[in-house]
Amino acid sequence: MVRISLATPIGFLIVAGNETHIREAYFSDRPFPDEGGLAAWINEVRIQSEDYFSGKLTQFNLPFDLKGTAFQRSVWAVVSQIPFGETRTYLEIAETLGNTKLTRAVGQANAHNPCLLFIPCHRVIGGTGNLTGYAGGTDRKFWLLKHENSPGFKIIQLTLFNSSDGI
Repeated sequence: MVRISLATPIGFLIVAGNETHIREAYFSDRPFPDEGGLAAWINEVRIQSEDYFSGKLTQFNLPFDLKGTAFQRSVWAVVSQIPFGETRTYLEIAETLGNTKLTRAVGQANAHNPCLLFIPCHRVIGGTGNLTGYAGGTDRKFWLLKHENSPGFKIIQLTLFNSSDGI
């Protein structure tokens, strides 16, 4: 396993995978030591993450090997297509999958997204515009949506990051 830790304006992004593919990405309040040597994706993760946080990148193009059920992978595929600066509701994703009764299942699949940020589940909001949950924390979800200038979500809390973060 290869793991790197990247400093971002909202904490550390920890990215792990094998030599050829990313398997997980999550936020942490502290860095973890890089380990496992080199992998083909490391340089691209560094470049694309820096470009995203500086406002130059709107779509990630990275190699993934995601573990999950067929349903989870179908939800993550739909979520991956939500454009930068836009949001979708859980219901809209369920409709895209062909069954409006899957709203809760969509939420559960989103909660198990192994690659936060890269599979932009922060762009999924509640039907009333509420931020709802986010495995990286709703303060990070708020920051990411504001960074992307996403309309349609309600500001229900103040971000916990200080104003020197540039947003």
